[in-house]
Amino acid sequence: MATVAELKAVLKDTLEKRGVLGHLKARIRAEVFNALDDESEPRPPLSHENLLINELIREYLEFNKYKYTASVLISESGQPVVPLDRQFLIRELNAFEESKDNTM
Repeated sequence: MATVAELKAVLKDTLEKRGVLGHLKARIRAEVFNALDDESEPRPPLSHENLLINELIREYLEFNKYKYTASVLISESGQPVVPLDRQFLIRELNAFEESKDNTM
């Protein structure tokens, strides 16, 4: 018969393999931040420059599959949940897109 420690280890391993454990940890972190966030002190308005910078950081995080970190960034920064249009970013940053691999 399996011990409690063995059952815990199997459960943790299964949740990690399914990607659920990381999601749960990120969700708990985000909820803790929300609970601790002092709503009486308003956040500064999100400037145009910070909006663009945050969007580049989000794109980097999502490209590297750091989706939980990206979700915390969105929740803490006030960044729109829907990503900015890539063509808009390219125009605003005076960048160009490599046609082969869609990188800027």
